[in-house]
Formats: sequence, C-alpha cells, structure tokens
Amino acid sequence: MRSRKSLSLSSRVAVIIVIGSLATVSAVIAIAYQALVQDFEDLLTQRQILEAARTSEQVDQKLQLRLNSLSAFASQLADNDRLPDQPALSDALARQTTLRDLFPAALLIFDDKGCAVAENVYVPKRIGTCYLDRPHFQEALEARRPIVSKPIIGRTTGRPLLSFLAPIETDDGDLLGFAGGTLDLGKTSLLPENRHRGFGGSRGIERIIDTENFLYVDSGKGSQNIESLPDPGTDTLTDAALSGITFGQVSGQDGQLLIYATNHLQRLGWVFVRAVPYEQATTPARQSFIQFFNISLLITLAIAAVSFLLVRTTMSPLDRMTGRIRRMAENPDSAMRLNESGIPEVSNLSSAFNQLLEERDNLGRLKDHFMSSVSHELRTPLTSLTGALKLLTSGVTGQLNDKSREMANLALRNGERLQLLVSDLLDFNKLSDGSLKVRIRSEAIQPILQGAVEDNNTMAAEHEVRLVSDSGDLPPLLCDKHRLRQILDNYVSNAIKFSPQAGVVRISAGLHSADCVRITVSDQGSGVPDSFADSVFKRFAQAETGTTRSVKGTGLGLAICAELAKLMNAGVGYYNNKGAHFWVDIPASRETLLTHADKETDR
Repeated sequence: MRSRKSLSLSSRVAVIIVIGSLATVSAVIAIAYQALVQDFEDLLTQRQILEAARTSEQVDQKLQLRLNSLSAFASQLADNDRLPDQPALSDALARQTTLRDLFPAALLIFDDKGCAVAENVYVPKRIGTCYLDRPHFQEALEARRPIVSKPIIGRTTGRPLLSFLAPIETDDGDLLGFAGGTLDLGKTSLLPENRHRGFGGSRGIERIIDTENFLYVDSGKGSQNIESLPDPGTDTLTDAALSGITFGQVSGQDGQLLIYATNHLQRLGWVFVRAVPYEQATTPARQSFIQFFNISLLITLAIAAVSFLLVRTTMSPLDRMTGRIRRMAENPDSAMRLNESGIPEVSNLSSAFNQLLEERDNLGRLKDHFMSSVSHELRTPLTSLTGALKLLTSGVTGQLNDKSREMANLALRNGERLQLLVSDLLDFNKLSDGSLKVRIRSEAIQPILQGAVEDNNTMAAEHEVRLVSDSGDLPPLLCDKHRLRQILDNYVSNAIKFSPQAGVVRISAGLHSADCVRITVSDQGSGVPDSFADSVFKRFAQAETGTTRSVKGTGLGLAICAELAKLMNAGVGYYNNKGAHFWVDIPASRETLLTHADKETDR
C-alpha cells in the first residue's frame, strides 16, 4: 500500500525557519512592549518632577524679587538716625510706583515696635495697630533681615495675605522700624500663568497646597481662591502629596491612574503637585509597539518567502539528480551523465556517480554483486540496529537501567544528528566580503530631489513638519542614483526628527565648485551639539539635544552616508546655522559643465 505523501525536505526546512522566526519575533515584541511602557512611564515621571520644580522655582524667584525691592526701599528711609515723620513717609510711599505694582494690596511703614505708622492704601484702624505678636515680625526683629510670612489672615482686612518685611536701620545698625508690603492671595497670584502647560505642550493637573494651614492655594479647578482641603481619603492625589512621597502613581477620583510628582517650597510651606494621566505613557508606547509589530510582521513574511525560495533553489539540484538517477535506474543502458557543477556536496556526488557509470560496463557482474552486497550487508544491519535500538528504548524487551537507557538514546540521537548534518549540507559561503558595488552614471538632479521630497512627505506630515525642495538649473550628476537617494533619505529623516513642530526642512542644491554640486538638507532645530562634532559620521553614535527627550535610533545612518559617498567619489559634512545643515558634494558630469557655463554666460 502506497504511503501518504509527506512534505518534501525543502518544505520542512522552510517551515522550521518560519516557525523559528515567528517565535523569535514574538518574544522580542513582548519584551519590547514592556520596555517601551516602562521607558515612557519613567520619562513622564521625570517630566512631572521637572514641572513641579520649575513652578516652585518661579514662585521663589518672584518672592525674592519683592523682598529685594522692599529691602532697597527700606534702606532709603533712615533720616538722621530716625524715621521721617508721617507726611514724609506717606509721600515716600506715594512715589513708589514700582513697589505698588509688586505689592498691590498695600505698602506700609512700621516703627520699631511693629506698629503701623504709614500706608499707601487706606484701611480703617490699620494705622496704630501693632503686629509685633505676629511670628514673622518677631523673626524679622530677631534676624534683622528681609522676611516673608507664611500665608496669614489679615488682622484688619480679614483677607488671606502674604506679608513682606524689610528692616529700616541706621548706618550703625540701630533698628528704626520696618518697610512692609502685602499681597492679597485671593486677588494676586504668585503662580506662573502658563504653569498648567508643561514640556511639549502637555497638559496636566496641578495643585498648590499650604501644608501648615491645610488649604488649597490653587485647587487646580481654575480658581485662585483659598479653599480648605478635603477630608482624608476623599482625594487620593492630595493625600499622596501630603504623605511625603515625592513621586509615584495614584488613582484619581474618577478611577483614572495618574503619575504625579511634588516639590516643596520651604519658605512658604507650600507643596506643588503635578499629575498627568498614565495613558500619556501607554498611548505613545502602544503606537510605537503597533508600528514595531507591523514592521516585524513584514520582516517575518519576507524572511519566510526568501527562506522558502533559498531552500527550494538549494535543494533543486538534488531533485534534478534524483530524477536523472531514477531514469538511469529504469534504463541501465543509457549513457546519461550528471552535471558535475553546483555546491561541493552535489558536485562530488555527481562526480562519484559519473565515475561509477564509467566503471559500470567493465565491472558488469562485479557491480551487480557489489550493489547487491552493499544493499544486503549495509541495509540489513542498519535496519536491525535501528529496530533493536527502538525496541530497547521503548521498553519492549524490558526496562533498562538509567545508564543503559542513556546510552541507547545517545546512539539514536547521534544517528539522527548525523542524518540531519548530511541532509542539511548547504552552501552558505556566499556571504558578502564587505565590498559594495555602485553604478556611476550621469543622472539628472531634479528627479532625485523630487523623489526625496515625495517619499518623505508622509513622515514629515506625521511630525507636523513641512518638506520643500529648492534648486536651480544644474548639470547632471555622476552618481549611483539609488545610493544618492539613500544618503538624502537619511539626511531628511534626521532633519524631520530634530525639527520643531511647524518647522521647515529644506533640500537645496547648487554649484559648490567648478565640477561639484552640493546638495544640502537643512532643518530649524537646535543643531548638532559641539561635544558631538567629532562623532557625527561615526558608527553607533547618537546625540541628545534639547530636553531629556532623546531621539531614538541605531546610530548607523550617517556612517552609512559617509561610506556611500566615498564609493561615489563624493564628500559629506555639516554645519550649524539656526539649525543643522547636512551636505553631500557630488561630482558633476564634465560633458555638461561647459554647456551649463555657456548658458550662465548668455544670461
């Protein structure tokens, strides 16, 4: 009975390669996704830490500006080792237009007992009121330096205030009083106007908490009014900020996971909290993963197709040889000979078989006897040996001890390994020796530039960058069009990645010398860092520019550009001028240079 047809050897090898490729790619994809999410999460956390610190620093700078201005005013008030009288002080306050802008709530003068003696904004019963019992007055009296209070409630106004004090002293260091300024926190905010917008235009939740009075200076709801904190357990973000843990993850009131960071401004007792949804980390990671998955799938399919073709091509001589041998077996009198070309194993087998054919006629009965003997003497022992080993390993003849079973399995494995080695002897010695051939021809420059713009427009649109080309009437180039496009595509890809949103990437071309055309790709980014200048065209080199964001890649693109340029007798380089400008100098066709020069003269 005829056995069922199974897969051919070439098909089996191709299937093994495809399955191995799929397993490898699947493992890489799973690991890459987890790594992407972790990287984006760490980056987002660091951004929130920087944003909270930036807001805190800006508030602190505003406070210090007011203290310095008030201190400079206080140094002008000493008059012959005493305070001027009240009319003179009121006149001095009226002249301080800059201070009025810095302290819109009020400017005040206090005597050395902390009693108000002059003001620029009238508040009933404030003149004559003593404030020496206030902690910041006591601190200013003791330290003799400019002081800003923690948020307080005004004694006469009942409003939430910040009070600033600067001592008024004589040249000998005697205290005459204090110059004071107040801010109404309900009307004047120290917080930067654009604080809700972070790096890259990202928006997040931001809250400012007064930890000593348990108040919201800014609750993040668009109001600057002072509000009480909610009860513990009501708002997890506020509870996390007060816990002392400076960054981490919490669940918001709507169940949405948040990444937060805090920063503490010591002099006010304020905590700045900034948070963004966790999905801002997972969304770009997911997008990158999908792109990576699609590319990996295409690569796997390409590997499968190429592997199948290679295996079939490699195994086809054996198939043809098998057919010829079968025909010769069916017709022993035929004088057909095998082609002794191809990979060494096939060639040697063909040569040996042809040699056997040469001896066939002379060895007649000896050949028949030999073939019969070989068939009998080799096949029978091999069959018996294989059957015996299978019976031993299957336990039909009795259970083997561990050592015997190990030896029997070893024999079977070595036999199978030997068979696999023989059947899989393929010639993989056609690997490239590192040289790359280029075809130098005379090529028109306009189609090359136009193709570079058209093929990169999609990427430019994804990065919100405009791609334009600018060139005049130029002679043809002596180049390999495909390799020149490879250089330009590398330049354009880098320019797009490092360009700001709404930026312009320009591809321009012009005569650089008498026999050379320079093509330049320019962007409007921050340029190549000086520290990276010596490594731009080296392998595996990448620069970090701008923020902690980095443009990710292998670092081989510009190195490949340099090598391709050498093969085409061209040169590469760059310079910075309001952005990076990468250029390639390509030789021009000598036959057309004179014609081009004549046209320029006629013009």
